[in-house]
Amino acid sequence: MKEVTYTEQDLPEVSRELVEEFSKEKIWLFIGEMGAGKTTLIKSICTHLGVIDEMSSPTFSIVNEYQNQIGEELYHFDFYRMEDQKEAVNIGIEDYFFSGNRCFIEWPEIITAFLPEKYLEISIKLVDDNTRYLTASINERNL
Repeated sequence: MKEVTYTEQDLPEVSRELVEEFSKEKIWLFIGEMGAGKTTLIKSICTHLGVIDEMSSPTFSIVNEYQNQIGEELYHFDFYRMEDQKEAVNIGIEDYFFSGNRCFIEWPEIITAFLPEKYLEISIKLVDDNTRYLTASINERNL
C-alpha cells in the first residue's frame, strides 16, 4: 500500500511514483468525493505516460480514449452519470477492461460487477483546499 499527502505542485512526482510502483496494474479505480482531484490526477498520470492527445473529463462521453507517444492506448472512464449497468454493457466495458490497455476509472461503484479479479484502488481525500491525502492499494476480488 502507498500513502501520500500532496498538493497540485506535487502531482508530477506523485504520478511518477504511482506509475513506477504499480506499472503492472492495468485497471486503476479512483475513489473520492466530487472535487477531490480524480480527473486532475488522471491527467497528470497520463502526461507522465506520454499521452499526446488532449485530455478532458469523460463525464458526458463516459469514456475517452488516449494514445501515448509509443502508440499505446489508454482509457479514461467516468461513470458518474451512468444510470445502470446496462449502459456499461452497451459501451463494451468488458472489452475495454480485458484489452490489456490501462483503464483509469472514476466513480466505479456502479460497474464493480465487471471488474477483473485484480485492480488498483486509489482513494483521494480532501485535507484542505490545496492538499489531498492519497492511498493506493492492489485489491483482489474473490469470484
